[in-house]
Amino acid sequence: MTAAPAGRRAPALLALGLSRHYGPHAALDRIDLEIPAGEFVALLGPNGAGKSTLLRLFATLIRPTAGRLEVHGLDPRRAERAPLARRIGLLSHQTFLYDHLTGLENLLFYARLYGLPDAPGAARAALRAVGLEDRGFDLLRTYSRGMQQRLAIARTLLHDPDIVLLDEPFTGLDPEASDRLHERLGGARAAGATCVMATHDLGAGLRLADRVVVLVSGRLVADRPARELDPPSLGALVRQAAREPDAAWSAP
Repeated sequence: MTAAPAGRRAPALLALGLSRHYGPHAALDRIDLEIPAGEFVALLGPNGAGKSTLLRLFATLIRPTAGRLEVHGLDPRRAERAPLARRIGLLSHQTFLYDHLTGLENLLFYARLYGLPDAPGAARAALRAVGLEDRGFDLLRTYSRGMQQRLAIARTLLHDPDIVLLDEPFTGLDPEASDRLHERLGGARAAGATCVMATHDLGAGLRLADRVVVLVSGRLVADRPARELDPPSLGALVRQAAREPDAAWSAP
């Protein structure tokens, strides 16, 4: 692995020729992407573009078929797993929560797993942050889909990760919960966290992001500063990328 030059901070996430195959199908095809520490990236593209696969690779849950991945300058295949995992928070389509536990017990389990010094206090604070303090003693199986999403968000941010990976985080949220999430992500960003958010909500993506990256059919086809785009122009870019991926590319 090549270290970052002296005086230059290693990027939070680095993909070089990154590919992931499932049998003959290439979910990701030779992705080159560098995400500096503290940047907020909106990850866009149609269904099946490879967004979830890229987030799972960044979360070190799966390994690439080819290419190189670095997380804070470390190769996940060689780094010690537990300390690296503590630096990452992933919100996936799976909640990673347990139906037979209460909301509070779920968060307490993860607080202890991450070795937080005041696990009960951290779990209660996380419940309050997503507006579920009055349902903390109810079993997860009694929660609505939106409440489960809110608890999954609490789990994701519980340990103040410095890399936050979000897969459609606004799914199932009512307007109040969406506003809470915007505030939490804005706070994480202000605190220096690196965020990558896959979303179909173009407005939310632009409201939060420094940069917009578009995937189509496993390929990176567009990479633009968010300040250059508004929702109509971003929608046009995504539609063009889906129709003509080779014409949509623009370097940041």
